[in-house]
Amino acid sequence: QVQLVESGGDLVQPGGSLRLSCAASSSIAGSDTMRWYRQAPGKQRELVASITRSGRTNYVDSVEGRFTISRDNAKNTFYLQMNSLKPEDTAGYYCYARAGIATYWGQGTQVTVSS
Repeated sequence: QVQLVESGGDLVQPGGSLRLSCAASSSIAGSDTMRWYRQAPGKQRELVASITRSGRTNYVDSVEGRFTISRDNAKNTFYLQMNSLKPEDTAGYYCYARAGIATYWGQGTQVTVSS
């Protein structure tokens, strides 16, 4: 059983940056895909970014060019670097990992973008 723990959420001004981390309790090297989702109050959970074992990445259009997902297998951690943050990026951010048929979720970390 893999546990995922997010960190890095904070209150930041528009235009600012944050880096979210998702630390796994065991090796993530075998994970097929890792993702970041977000959910704002009253809205559905949205896939923000994903990265495969081979390093291929995908982003939702609204964050393309501003957010970067990455993984460090040696540290069993993956990241979401968020730049040029906007108020509409405000949400709870959740990490997700899939290994075969097993899926894992973190508990979430809050990002608030406000002046």
